[in-house]
Amino acid sequence: MTPFFLMTLLASGLFAGFVHVVSGPDHLAAIAPYAVDAKARAWRTGIRWGVGHSAGVVGVGLLALLLRDTMSIDIVSAWGERFVGVMLCGIGIWGLRAAFADRSETHSVGYHPHGHRHKHPAFAVGTVHGLAGSSHLLGIVPALALPTNAEAAAYLLVFGLGTIAAMATFSTFIGWLAGRTGAGSVKVQNALMTSCSMLAIIVGGVWFCQGI
Repeated sequence: MTPFFLMTLLASGLFAGFVHVVSGPDHLAAIAPYAVDAKARAWRTGIRWGVGHSAGVVGVGLLALLLRDTMSIDIVSAWGERFVGVMLCGIGIWGLRAAFADRSETHSVGYHPHGHRHKHPAFAVGTVHGLAGSSHLLGIVPALALPTNAEAAAYLLVFGLGTIAAMATFSTFIGWLAGRTGAGSVKVQNALMTSCSMLAIIVGGVWFCQGI
């Protein structure tokens, strides 16, 4: 492996991982309600999702490398899409409940928005995302095309780093936006949470129907 080929391989994997995240409405819809709730800590949620997603992609990728001629990635992807759809709807319902809970407490004395009520299962959500959708197109299929397992593993690794960086960036932006709007108006923050949650439910419904 020449140095030029190695640099090209790593850059391609990193870029593909970043594009994979930002081009997937299901990814952004899944993390947005959590990021609104977490605000300044949203980057942590993004990293947890990214690590989970990387684990899912790497797991399927390594299995595919071992079973290059016998495994159908499409079957894993189809079942993964169904789980993603269900989880997105669950995330959306959680976000709506959180928004309505905050709205009902707005008139309470000494009320403050909750902000990161508990640790969310971002890692698990990311892992299922790694099993579904276009992750096999940008992550696993190019890895399978590489001549050696070492090169394939290197590609999957940097692909995962790209997804972590992309989701951490997006969740940080959403958390920052929620912090700015929520600082001056609880109603605005609740509207943002409601919008993100509805988006998650809509995208989840579409993904579930695609997996059927």
